[in-house]
Amino acid sequence: MHIHILGICGTFMGGIALLARAAGHRVTGCDANVYPPMSTQLGEQGIDLVEGFGADQLALRPDLFVIGNAISRGNPLLESILERNLPYVSGPQWLAEDILRGRWVLGVAGTHGKTTATSLLAWILEEAGLNPSFLVGGVPQGFGVSARLTGNCADSPFFVIEADEYDTAFCDKRSKFVHYQPRTTILNNLEFDHADIFHDLTAIETQFHHLVRTLPPNGLIVANAQEASLKRVLARGCWTPIEWFNGAEGWQAGDPDAAGGFEVSLAGKPQGRVDRFDLAGAHNRDNAVAALAAARHAGVPVAVGLKALASFSGIKRRLEVRGTVRGVTVIDDFAHHPTAIRVTLAGLRQRVGRARILAVLEPRSNTMKLGAMKAQLPESLADADATYCYAGNLGWDTAAALAPLGNKARSFDDLEMLVIALAADAREGDQVLIMSNGGFGGVHDKLLAALAL
Repeated sequence: MHIHILGICGTFMGGIALLARAAGHRVTGCDANVYPPMSTQLGEQGIDLVEGFGADQLALRPDLFVIGNAISRGNPLLESILERNLPYVSGPQWLAEDILRGRWVLGVAGTHGKTTATSLLAWILEEAGLNPSFLVGGVPQGFGVSARLTGNCADSPFFVIEADEYDTAFCDKRSKFVHYQPRTTILNNLEFDHADIFHDLTAIETQFHHLVRTLPPNGLIVANAQEASLKRVLARGCWTPIEWFNGAEGWQAGDPDAAGGFEVSLAGKPQGRVDRFDLAGAHNRDNAVAALAAARHAGVPVAVGLKALASFSGIKRRLEVRGTVRGVTVIDDFAHHPTAIRVTLAGLRQRVGRARILAVLEPRSNTMKLGAMKAQLPESLADADATYCYAGNLGWDTAAALAPLGNKARSFDDLEMLVIALAADAREGDQVLIMSNGGFGGVHDKLLAALAL
């Protein structure tokens, strides 16, 4: 079957492309504003990309169009598909019906940490010899791809998936994760986000409860004990056993040593030790113990999981070092929500000690563009020694929002001017943390080049 994917360079839809190709389909796709790592990954896999959404792509005559949730009414290719009554399906529905059915699905849901926890869980299963299939909203370094399919349900039944609460497609406004019907589920955290589609936190909690309603009685929920929102969700009705983490009654991670290693306990009883751990921050240790608990449900002994965590090598765009020039280290991260910004900075601070951290922020997500979280930004950036915010094409005043930071924050409407100022301010030993959920105009390479002059 020939599948043509609209919005193929999104992290989720790019993963769908890899899975479809591995399942034996011919895959093509289209997108706009293409940037790595997904464009690079697709090119390496030999998947042909078309720039833009022209109706002339109908001439490819695919058997099925798979529509990403970034595609909305008015898109010329989508309108032509609808006008001609051509076969189409959303990405999550195609995944559920063609790939996930009959498999042991392990889903990771939550506002933050999904990509990391999903990658950790897939890695534990891999190191345990279970050869899992997976779909992650990023590229784990140890795998080198964001998605893979490792055989049929009998050969390798486990499928680890990042279970996103964002809506499914233009034609299906339910959260993506209601399609996946996982047996093992991590509920990492839950707070307000996606202001473009959810009115308030209660609306998101309702979607999470829709997910809980799909979970089987022989499954397992691994939930964050510190999240009152998750406890409200589960209080609405739960038919699946629960194991808690990040609380005295459940799984807990101890404080890190110099190598990042930490003790793990369950209900106060020692379970073993992770000898080293390369991911910084308490939030990542919580991700690790949640992954341990979920992997144990799939049959992985805790000792095996602990050893696997020590060999995990990280994820692209999660505190990923892009280069060091003149002693200035440039780091890339996907953080874009105030909570993610805060914990990412805290993790980096733990790693670099007293070194200066220069935070560079692009408020690019739909929620940030709407200004719904702008009041939380100053507090989330408190761990940075200086902040440089790119304000291009925003509908709100970033300088005013960041005013509580005083002269520690600067806003720029021009990206080139931001790079010039940052390169002039940076000095040996500085850590430049660039945070965006997009390509950010190639600012990483531009800054490295400017530093080299």
